[in-house]
Amino acid sequence: MQFWLTFNNGAEKIQLPVNPQRIDVTSGHQFSDIQVSQLGEYTIIGDKQLREFQVSSFFPRDYHTLYCEYEALPDPWQTVKKIRSWQHSGEPLRFIVTEGIGKIDKINVLSTIRSFQYEEKAGSPGDVYYSMTLKEHQFVNFKKVVDESTLQEARPGTIKQVSNYTVKVGDTLWKIAQSTLGDGSLWKNIHSANIDIIGPDPNQIKPGQRLVIPS
Repeated sequence: MQFWLTFNNGAEKIQLPVNPQRIDVTSGHQFSDIQVSQLGEYTIIGDKQLREFQVSSFFPRDYHTLYCEYEALPDPWQTVKKIRSWQHSGEPLRFIVTEGIGKIDKINVLSTIRSFQYEEKAGSPGDVYYSMTLKEHQFVNFKKVVDESTLQEARPGTIKQVSNYTVKVGDTLWKIAQSTLGDGSLWKNIHSANIDIIGPDPNQIKPGQRLVIPS
């Protein structure tokens, strides 16, 4: 059995050198009890709660064949320092309990370290004893809410704002203002902006003339 803590998508890893004797797993569910007049008490079943894992063991200073999982032991206090940095990083880590390569992981979850207690005891200098509580973590994805009143979507009948317009056969300034500005009564604005092209008579627009449409 192997116990792993991995961080930053596996770029940093710690295999616990001495396996915990036990893992305490807490898995709960939300319930709400309500009292309904003349009907009595009812229970509303809510959502499942995230699991908690509690492990306790120690980081040995020296290798011992009876309880160490591997020989190249990390420095106990450097290991404590690394775990504390992960705990306070603001990012989750991954807690893995596996029987080895090719085996199905017993536990493999994103987690946050909720508590990490450690001490060095008299009689075993250099060894660091610890207990750790991890809680399952889930990322939350928020959808961006857009105020549709600020959008100009290309729906049928929606006016498309343009900066220039080429006059077609049968066009009038009123029709052009209606199609480009959404209001035919704004034809005078178009005439004023293009009087050097159209001339003083707004009825003298000609096909092929390129008009500026004021915003």
